[in-house]
Amino acid sequence: MNRQDARAAVIAAIGAVAPEVDPADLAADEEIWFGLDLDSMDQLQIMEQLAERTGVQIPEADYPRLQSIDDIVEYCVAATAAGVRE
Repeated sequence: MNRQDARAAVIAAIGAVAPEVDPADLAADEEIWFGLDLDSMDQLQIMEQLAERTGVQIPEADYPRLQSIDDIVEYCVAATAAGVRE
């Protein structure tokens, strides 16, 4: 998976959980959880959506280090490069 595909998957996952969020307003390095007023349940749902879209299962222990779209994109790209998928 390349960065462009991973970014599209992250944006789609956010849009599925928070349809009120305009993708054009999302800066790649913005802190998305507090910046978009998303709670822990939203975060869990976004990660589940992302797993469905990419096949990358992100353990809850890794959530704290995934604060921006860039963080999540890099995680997904690295996980697929390493062959870590569902």
